[in-house]
Order: sequence, then C-alpha cells, then structure tokens
Amino acid sequence: MEHAVELIAIFVAGFWAGMINVVVGSGTLVTFPTLVLFGYPPLVANVSNNIGLVGGGISGTYGYRHELAGKRELLRWLLPASVLGGIVGALLLLVLPESAFKAIVPVLIGIGLLMVVAGPALQRRAARRRGTADSGTLSTRRLVAVVAGTFVLGMYGGYFGAAQGILVVGLLSVLTAESLQAITGVKNLLTTGVNAVAAATFMIVAWHSVDWKVVALIAAGATLGGFAGARFGRRLSPRLLRSIIVVIGTVAIVRLVFFD
Repeated sequence: MEHAVELIAIFVAGFWAGMINVVVGSGTLVTFPTLVLFGYPPLVANVSNNIGLVGGGISGTYGYRHELAGKRELLRWLLPASVLGGIVGALLLLVLPESAFKAIVPVLIGIGLLMVVAGPALQRRAARRRGTADSGTLSTRRLVAVVAGTFVLGMYGGYFGAAQGILVVGLLSVLTAESLQAITGVKNLLTTGVNAVAAATFMIVAWHSVDWKVVALIAAGATLGGFAGARFGRRLSPRLLRSIIVVIGTVAIVRLVFFD
C-alpha cells in the first residue's frame, strides 16, 4: 500500500508540475520536494526529475505552437544560447554543491517577479521612444542583453531549474515588446530545450544517478499536465496570467526560504 501511494503521489506531482510549468514555471518546486520526501537522494531526485519533466515541456510547447508563429528570428538567437547554458549548468550540477545555487534561488525568483510586474510599463515606455507601440525589432544592445540573459538562465535551468520559467518571462517582459502569451510560448520552448540537453547530459555522464521508475512516472504525469496547462493557460488574460505568476512565484520564495 505504501509503495502504491508513493507511485500515485509521484505521478500526480508530475502532472501538477507539467501543468504549472506550461503556464508559469516552477514545477520543479512540486516534484523535487515530493521525491526527497519519499527518501530519494537529492542528486538522484534532481536528475530523474529533470529527465521526466521533458515530456511536459514538449506537450506544453506543442500546445503553444500558435503563439510561436513568427518568432523564428528571435528564437534563432535565444534557443542556442539557452541550450548551451543548459549544458554548462548540467555539468556544474555534477561538480558543485547544490547549496551553491539554491542559496540565491529566492533572490532570483524575486527579481523575476519584479520584472514580470514592471514589464508592461517598461514595454510601453520603450515603444514610445521608438515611436511605435507594436515593434518587435530589438536593438543590438537589447538583443545582446536578451541573449546573455537567456544563456545565464539556461545555465541556471540546467543546474537546478526551480522557477526558471518565471525568470525567463521576466527577462523577456522587460527587454522585448512581445505579448505575455507569446512570451509564454517562447519560454516553454526555451525551458524545454534546457531540460532536454540537461537530460541528455545526465544520461551520458551520470547514468548511475537516474531512477527510471521516477522518470517514467513524472514523464507520464508531466506530459498530460503539459497538454492540460496549455489548454488552460492560453485562455488567460495577460493581467490574470501575470497575477498567477506573481502568486506562484511568491509561494515558491516562501517555501524555499522557510520550508527548505
């Protein structure tokens, strides 16, 4: 009975994480503590969770495929930076103590939330300076800043990944003129790319740290959750979506600071 409860709990955590990741991000804050609660070593939990959540990222990205239309030029710069950062972060996970990044996770999430809230006002201000309210063209300086930030967040995502999506949304909200739903679609693709390359890295250099039972349960739950999250998230107004991001991000900070 206890074993059955564990299997069901991990599957449900995977579903919930997959759904949260598509809409906001921070699904790792659901699955990682669940695995640790059932006695899995932190490294095994982190690696297995990362691999399992790839399925949810793929299904969620597919659900947001229409929001990605016309974003090829932007993604041509951001996806390679994100993937390269993910590889570096995955390698760092194997050589650095987890506490090194976890200590600054609450601060990073807080900064991301501020960027999400301030994004619309900053976008309008930038649009007025450009003389148009809907220009998707990035200046060279902003493009460099977005690519550099995407690389750093990709590295963070490959290392631990908690609330990576919130940070990506915050970065793109401040530095681009894209709508929040379009940013969410880009975020899903970038974080999925990070998870995928990190997962491949783990399978190559840390096969012994992978628990395939956990991977299968989280993958099944997260894939279904990704479809559900995309169906739900695409119907949200920008204001409500931004509010959900702030609420979940705040809960994540409280959980990391007071209950970790």
